[in-house]
Amino acid sequence: MCPPEHFRVTYAINPWMDPATPVDLPLAVKQWQALRDRYRALGHTVDELDPHPDLPDLVYAANGATVIDGRVLGARFAHPERRPEAALHREWHLRSSGAAAPVYFREPEHVNEGEGDFAVTAGFLLAGRGFRSSPLSHAEAQEFFARPVIGLDLVDPRFYHLDTALCVLDDSRDDAVMYYPEAFSPGSRTVLARLFPDAVLAEEADALALGLNAVSDGHHVLLPREAAGLVAPLRERGYDPVPVELGELLKGGGSVKCCTGELRS
Repeated sequence: MCPPEHFRVTYAINPWMDPATPVDLPLAVKQWQALRDRYRALGHTVDELDPHPDLPDLVYAANGATVIDGRVLGARFAHPERRPEAALHREWHLRSSGAAAPVYFREPEHVNEGEGDFAVTAGFLLAGRGFRSSPLSHAEAQEFFARPVIGLDLVDPRFYHLDTALCVLDDSRDDAVMYYPEAFSPGSRTVLARLFPDAVLAEEADALALGLNAVSDGHHVLLPREAAGLVAPLRERGYDPVPVELGELLKGGGSVKCCTGELRS
């Protein structure tokens, strides 16, 4: 995670961003700290990336890389405003690598925005395309991680990354997700229905609260407080929903998942 010490909205690279809307920075920091502290209270380790004054979106740490089994596929951002972030993530991963747990880092050839568009299950990767990540990044990820990649077409610009439209609820399984069907093309909806017949399907109101921009450890599901309609379906399936407040970070188009890069060693 990266503290939002320099978070602001001064440009618009997704429909959620409006430079005319002020950001309450102290509140954004407080909300982010509450999320970080909740992870730690649940027993998770949280490492922090140093913020940078010229990179307000660095708080959205999920976009910096995809990490599976100690292999790190770096990011190559679509928009120039975010491109310098990739080098900081690369430096962090290489600096954090040690003899006991070395990482194998790959500099990507094609545009991908990390876990914004790559979602990890037990055996494969779901990969978004349509607004940010290049379809060519899918083959690159499949070759690097040696996992099948299933491409999904996003068609609604409000759901510009896969992690705004779909959440893996248990990455030790291949059949546990929640998603918003209307964010996807008809063909991709059919693929999702075949892969995940028992998925939690989000209603529009919960999707627009970025309720699918959530993080699950297989039991606890941290999600935006405003996505109240997802709480009961998650409980019915045995999960423990943990609502959090990240309203200030939503002004940049991100919530729980965007703020959280997962390190799968």
